[in-house]
Amino acid sequence: MKIRAIASVALLPVLFIIALFLPKIVAAVVVGIMCAISVHELLYTTKLVRNIRMLIYSMVAGFMVSLWSYFGCPQVVAVLGVLVLFGLLFMEMMLSGMKIPFSRVALCFAGGIILPYLLCSLIRILVMAEGRYFILMPFAVACLNDVCAYLIGCKFGKHKLAPKISPKKSVEGFAAGLTAAVLGMVIYGLVLQFACGFKVNYFYAVIYGVVGGLMGVFGDLCFSVIKRQTGIKDYGNIIPGHGGILDRFDSMIVVGPLIEALLLLLPVAVKV
Repeated sequence: MKIRAIASVALLPVLFIIALFLPKIVAAVVVGIMCAISVHELLYTTKLVRNIRMLIYSMVAGFMVSLWSYFGCPQVVAVLGVLVLFGLLFMEMMLSGMKIPFSRVALCFAGGIILPYLLCSLIRILVMAEGRYFILMPFAVACLNDVCAYLIGCKFGKHKLAPKISPKKSVEGFAAGLTAAVLGMVIYGLVLQFACGFKVNYFYAVIYGVVGGLMGVFGDLCFSVIKRQTGIKDYGNIIPGHGGILDRFDSMIVVGPLIEALLLLLPVAVKV
């Protein structure tokens, strides 16, 4: 737990500096690298895909999705990129004498396009109007939910939430994490209102916290299922005490695009 806490304390300020102060293209490159690593973890670490060329195609595609999210490229660019990945993957299947199953092609396509597109919601939020003010929302929801659920669950957890998928998760931790996500969004709203001059809808802020907290747990469980089915403990060891990118950002992969959608559908704050 000590190593996990130290890694979190060291990692968060770096992420905040990148998101709030450095040129946005830097954030796009960093998230692109994270996407490429995530693709490697999902496909190679799990031993689901061991074809190196297919893995590289998907990793490159994952990185490019982040740049596409930053530059807002025309639809034709995205279509051509997807078509290139589609063609390369199927070419590998045909050149193998059809020894590579379609399921492996589908995994590479999902890993190279769908997973990065979800994670790159962080970049799409950042490049929104006033995006610098909103970019920390997914972190507030996902991180507070995760940290409070972990701490309270370790100390007071008695009732298992999903014992077959994630044995350490408890109902008590879940409730604490959800509460923390809601309070975090309300506090975030207060900061936007009194420090940044926004008009805040606190009812929407509560919705962000509740739905974001629920979906954060769901995202965590989704990637835990993959680990259980493939027999791995962690997706990697790049972050001490946490594991790989997917171990640390599993909930963010769901919370990020959810917050992106809510900002477009139910704007929680408007600059006055």
